[in-house]
Amino acid sequence: MAAKANITVAIDPVLLKKARAVAARRGQSVSALLADELRELVDEDARYRSARKRALSLFLSPLPLGGVPLRRDDLHERHRIR
Repeated sequence: MAAKANITVAIDPVLLKKARAVAARRGQSVSALLADELRELVDEDARYRSARKRALSLFLSPLPLGGVPLRRDDLHERHRIR
């Protein structure tokens, strides 16, 4: 088991009372409840950063859409003018 560090957190007394109730319903301590929530927050942030990195890399290499390149005259419909 990894070593754990203690932290001090200032929490509104009403919020602490509600957090204790939530922790009790889950069969946890407030400390364990906070640790679980922080772990989830950190994991979510890591997933977001990974997804963002993948999405940005897609911009660097656009997907081939197929088709045939159009000529300038075709793009501007100049063949109708002539």
